[in-house]
Amino acid sequence: MTYPILYSFRRCPYAMRARLALASAGIPCELREILLRDKAPELLQTSPKGTVPVLVTKTAVIDESLDIMLWALNRNDPEGWLDMPESGHSLITRSDTEFKPNLDAYKYKDDISARTRATAFLQELDARLSPNLFGTKPKLADMAIVTFVRQFAFVDKPWFDAQDWPNLSNWLQDFITSPRFAAIMQKHPKWQAGDAPTLFPDSNIH
Repeated sequence: MTYPILYSFRRCPYAMRARLALASAGIPCELREILLRDKAPELLQTSPKGTVPVLVTKTAVIDESLDIMLWALNRNDPEGWLDMPESGHSLITRSDTEFKPNLDAYKYKDDISARTRATAFLQELDARLSPNLFGTKPKLADMAIVTFVRQFAFVDKPWFDAQDWPNLSNWLQDFITSPRFAAIMQKHPKWQAGDAPTLFPDSNIH
């Protein structure tokens, strides 16, 4: 049987959210773990921009993480992630286009003004969470945003933990201690041509 191929990098928040959706949807893929400093030529031939994740299906190459999430969930959405208001999609867009650039400036350039701008978005999330962004169960917005909040938090975890955002802290802690997160963060060796296929997910993740 031929499975879709997922080029991934374990610690990349974009790749994490793609794996989360594929696991929730229960869609098996052949996982190819990539090192960003030593990219497999097969990845570059498939997607010349050379970023992860990339999903190769029988009919398409999908090289945007949110598109991979939607591709998977439109095929199977047992947890109802797509059952959220349009404001959830707007929140994802703001996270990707406003929060993530500030996160990157804070993480990679130690830009404290960028941290301040990012904090305003996180405070908005904290006010919305009860316990998830749209009620009792996680939706697409939760899973599309939380991997970036995790990245932000671990830039300076003591500072993050000292902030007054209890709902946000609980939401993040619930995620990073969940079986769901543990399952998508299993370590795999760097893939190279000729390796035996690694199937992902290797079991249902809920």
